[in-house]
Amino acid sequence: MSETPPSLLTKRRIRRFNPLQLGKMLAVLYGLMGLLFVPVFLVMTAFSSQLPRSQRVGMMALGTGFALCAPFLYAAMGFIFGALGALIYNLTAKWLGGIEVEVE
Repeated sequence: MSETPPSLLTKRRIRRFNPLQLGKMLAVLYGLMGLLFVPVFLVMTAFSSQLPRSQRVGMMALGTGFALCAPFLYAAMGFIFGALGALIYNLTAKWLGGIEVEVE
């Protein structure tokens, strides 16, 4: 690849994020990350069958419950922290000018 001449590079500044849109994006991304933990919890549930009977039911319920809830919990936290992060960024970008990026 050839080097881009400096005359074709343009500096742009990110001044604001839409909190609702960023919250939705991070909710989906975090929800997908939460799906990565489902196999871990299901394996934990499978191994709990080796425990004594008095402990088995609790561990199986816990593992299955986390496997079902993890993606939703991660998505909810992604939405909350995405929207909150956008609000905080928007406030600080007013004072500092935002993030500067180069595009061509």
